[in-house]
Amino acid sequence: GAGGAAHLAGVVAAKTILPVIGVPIETKALGGLDSLLSMVQMPGGVPVATVGIGNAKNAGLMAAHILAIENSKIRERLKDYRETMVQKIKDIKI
Repeated sequence: GAGGAAHLAGVVAAKTILPVIGVPIETKALGGLDSLLSMVQMPGGVPVATVGIGNAKNAGLMAAHILAIENSKIRERLKDYRETMVQKIKDIKI
């Protein structure tokens, strides 16, 4: 994240052909909704992959998914991570 500079992801996306992942940061005024909207409402041709407000974890996972397209080690680690998540859910006692 770039603090309150929600426009930064769009500026970067306009200047590169590489994937840009935006992480809206929670703000006092609107709880981060202003940041979220400024990232997801980019004009056509300037894509920004945007995750939930304050959700840097999903941004990291999105980056890993992109890299896993060409990197089998990352792909295997993501599969292991996913299996671990499934097991944690199965282990929950209700």
